[in-house]
Amino acid sequence: MKTTAKAIATKFVTHEIPELETLKSAKVYQLREKLDKGERLSRAEKNWIAEAVNRNAFFRKAVPLMGYRFGFEDILKAYVVKQYGSWQEYNAPDKTSLRSFIFGRIEQIAEISK
Repeated sequence: MKTTAKAIATKFVTHEIPELETLKSAKVYQLREKLDKGERLSRAEKNWIAEAVNRNAFFRKAVPLMGYRFGFEDILKAYVVKQYGSWQEYNAPDKTSLRSFIFGRIEQIAEISK
């Protein structure tokens, strides 16, 4: 991987994987690239990131793809959600994207400030 000021993704596995440039057509690559250029995300893109971050088993604030970690720490906020009497922590760009992938009745959502 080439050394740049800020890498679009980092390798997190020890075995051989394809070059990062071969993943340019992947949605996660394109979204990270769009954010790095300073462009705004659409509602559908924010919803996709919220679900991808919270549904993967590897990272809490990143999306894994083919041995690479695409981080979204710069746009994610931490939330606690009360649902069916218990609290669960999630990361999402905003409350709307959080609601888009949570099924069932949500009693309360609170942002966790740093």
